[in-house]
Amino acid sequence: MSSYNDLMAFQRETQALGQVAGRLGWDQETMMPRGSAPQRAEEMAAMETVLHARRIDPRVAEWISSIDASDLDETGQAQLREVTRSYERTQKVPVELASQLARVTSKAQGIWAQARADEDVAAFLPILEEVVNLRRQEAEALAAGGDPYDALLEDYEPYTQASEIAAIFDAMRPRLVALRGACLEAEAPAALTGHFPEAAQLKLSHELAAAFGYRFDKGRIDKAVHPFSSGSGIDVRITTRVDEADPFNCFYSTIHEVGHACYEQNISQDYLLTPLGRGVSMGVHESQSRIYENQIGRGRAFTGWLFEQMQAAFGDFGITSAEEFYRSVNRVKQGYIRTEADEVQYNLHVMLRFGLERALMAGDLQVADLEAAWNDRFESDFGYAVDTPSNGVLQDVHWSVGLFGYFPTYSLGNVYAGCLNAAMRAAVPDLDQQLARGDTSAATGWLGENLQRHGGLRKPVDTIMHATGSEVSPEPLLDYLEFKFGEIYGL
Repeated sequence: MSSYNDLMAFQRETQALGQVAGRLGWDQETMMPRGSAPQRAEEMAAMETVLHARRIDPRVAEWISSIDASDLDETGQAQLREVTRSYERTQKVPVELASQLARVTSKAQGIWAQARADEDVAAFLPILEEVVNLRRQEAEALAAGGDPYDALLEDYEPYTQASEIAAIFDAMRPRLVALRGACLEAEAPAALTGHFPEAAQLKLSHELAAAFGYRFDKGRIDKAVHPFSSGSGIDVRITTRVDEADPFNCFYSTIHEVGHACYEQNISQDYLLTPLGRGVSMGVHESQSRIYENQIGRGRAFTGWLFEQMQAAFGDFGITSAEEFYRSVNRVKQGYIRTEADEVQYNLHVMLRFGLERALMAGDLQVADLEAAWNDRFESDFGYAVDTPSNGVLQDVHWSVGLFGYFPTYSLGNVYAGCLNAAMRAAVPDLDQQLARGDTSAATGWLGENLQRHGGLRKPVDTIMHATGSEVSPEPLLDYLEFKFGEIYGL
């Protein structure tokens, strides 16, 4: 076991350095002075150079080759599997390319934020061109003759191919389009209106985070342009954003990011700073954020409790009953922003991005044509035109930081969440009575025990199947959406 112990000691140091690099990214999004961006880009590039060197260190190959997997228990075999996968993958990427990617994406993030604020697509396209070219180079190196997009997808949803995801999306699309159309043709619930001060929103967002089990002794909430969760183990931080005309934006962004953060916080401490000590994939990660946000947080039972908290925080805000509030929370409406989309339309936003970024990586779509392609696809899918770049191609941070292959995991996470919700409801039949009191512990406890604590022990699909006892399918999600919104809209 000497080689295995040496390998794991080395991996813990590498994971710790990776957490430091992640903290630099968190700081850049939350507290870093805007003028510090050029220096931060160099810092990020330097960290990536160090990390890349460790990930391809020849000693890793020597340790791997001298370990007999049959001598290891289930955990040891999973650790070895993930170390081997990462090592073989990283070896294919030249260190200069990895360093340049870190440098350029750090710069691009700031340029994107300013271009978004200025509604200036042209200011963003040159740096995006650099990011796309670098990611294409990386994809080609990783694919070794295979599908470059699959090679990038491996970073976010290991052991999954784009063709498999495309098949799931193709199966979902007709029912989603039909449900969307039926909801928009029916009488809509009342929309929330009024002024909701920032301080009161942030106070209630902290209370919501605590209600879902977020540990503030091992995390914190800050504001960011684009909400995110950062870190793992015993330092997991989240961000939210505030619109004083729309408190749901803040509250459900918070609950969403708490889902991500609680997954990381609840992973067994036995896996701390090891390859298994983090969420197994972004799809599984998204299943946690989406089930927290939607099946639990937007359900009739929990919104009844949230209605009372809103009344206490804001007084009379025009909605007079818990049922009216529930319908307002789940209102299907036209809109441009993915992160603000209702459950019915959200996946259509993701499918749009999935198609565009596959075309970009394949070279079938050029960066110069991206805005026009986005606008054409959006109008085709949603029936109205994009009005501003910040509501269109500039709305998401992902492409600026090189996250190609990430977007499909959002909808895959919804599919996983549908499977988990069905299993959880069967296991906890009185769940709604507890949620109506603002008590999420039965739901979060079930997820913690059956999925979260295991971290990266199993492959993504196996993680979901282990938790649910069933094959992964989009049917539970689609059935849930049709029942829920059919009831709300009288379909």
